[in-house]
Amino acid sequence: MKAISYSRYGGPEVLAFGEVRDPKVGPDSVLVKVRAASVNPVDWKAREGYLEGLLEAAFPVVPGWDVSGVVVRPGVAVSEFDVGDEVIGYVREDFLSRGTFAEYVAAPLRTLARKPRNLSFEEAAGLPLVGLTAYQVLLKVLQVKRGETVLVHAAAGGVGSIAVQLAAHLGARVIGTASEPNHDFVRGLGGEPVTYGEGLGERVRGLAPEGVDAVFDTVGGDALKVSANLLAPEGRLVSIADVGVVTYGGRYYFVRPDPEDLQRLSDLAEQGVVRVHVSETFPLEQAADAYRLNEEGRTRGKIVVTVDWEPEEM
Repeated sequence: MKAISYSRYGGPEVLAFGEVRDPKVGPDSVLVKVRAASVNPVDWKAREGYLEGLLEAAFPVVPGWDVSGVVVRPGVAVSEFDVGDEVIGYVREDFLSRGTFAEYVAAPLRTLARKPRNLSFEEAAGLPLVGLTAYQVLLKVLQVKRGETVLVHAAAGGVGSIAVQLAAHLGARVIGTASEPNHDFVRGLGGEPVTYGEGLGERVRGLAPEGVDAVFDTVGGDALKVSANLLAPEGRLVSIADVGVVTYGGRYYFVRPDPEDLQRLSDLAEQGVVRVHVSETFPLEQAADAYRLNEEGRTRGKIVVTVDWEPEEM
């Protein structure tokens, strides 16, 4: 099959488009014909070697953890999906090798859910990783409740935009940091935008004089110190970007595959609670350009890579 792969750590220049071995389908896996995959910052961080202490790389590595596509072969132990089912997945394993930037991916059953019927394949590919991250942090870690005030950093980005929508759905008041050109976008998601940068603490205090009940940090660095000082008594702080959050009494969180959580997200998307904004799409062979754009760190919503598709011959 054709895929994007890399045989050593490095920048976008190490990505190559060409033939790789077809994936083998284990008993508890499903062979998915990929329609679209989305780019996440963790993808290029893994490619650069920043996750070497966490995930072993079996080169050549096909990158990508997000996918939307069609089931073409269930594993022999799989009864949950049939040929032709449309699915989404956060296809992360405990090593780097078999990713989603390819014509096919063998996805473990624990990584999949049914695709929201009202989303395009491009939109659906942008949901799994960012959606699961937002869902698990807000509901399971921060345990956001109706009437609370939540501060979401980078509210126009992939994770942030979903987090704003979910927190608003939970009945929280949501304040979201974003550049001024993205303020209307954040308002449309259900948040109250504030410009990040110098003076952020004062701007948030102007909106929430008593402090915020929960902070969802997606950027790390100086944002953590500012956030810690904005917490109300008994306030909670979680970061997905900076392990240094623990020095401020917060918690670091790394998203995990969960088919039940992913199916709930898919259901919320079908109900119109969550929508995915796709900022730009690239064909598979131009995935390196998609990575370069993502690495600039100014994306609104998601960048998606699409795969040419023809119906399978049965």
